[in-house]
Amino acid sequence: MNAGFEEKSAWVQFGALVLVLGSYFLAATKMYSAGGNDIRAYVPVFSISVVLLVVTLIAGNIVAVATSKGDQSDERDRMIAWRSEYLSSWVLGVGIIGAICAMVFGINNVLVAHGLLASLLLSTLLCMGLRILFYRRGV
Repeated sequence: MNAGFEEKSAWVQFGALVLVLGSYFLAATKMYSAGGNDIRAYVPVFSISVVLLVVTLIAGNIVAVATSKGDQSDERDRMIAWRSEYLSSWVLGVGIIGAICAMVFGINNVLVAHGLLASLLLSTLLCMGLRILFYRRGV
């Protein structure tokens, strides 16, 4: 089976997020371990990560478009997108509730911010993983 653009795009997003934001989290962990308790110290590293993520996504989607056969999005694509969003959104919700609880208990804002970012990342990875699964297995 030849993968269409939507599936290829999900693979691109999944890979780029793991590579770029995974690297960011490794760098942020090292910074925090070295005593980085000021959130402003993370802004340059995060900004570079966002730029790298955007460049990676653009390049990956250009390749996905170039290797796709001009297929149009259809009802199956919309159903897969909806279902994967529906099944993965709870991760973000739990992360938000956890961050609110952490703020109530006075947890360092660096940890709260990274907890929110981690929940967004995990939710998106689950969403893209489910899309890939649904394209491979069927809905």
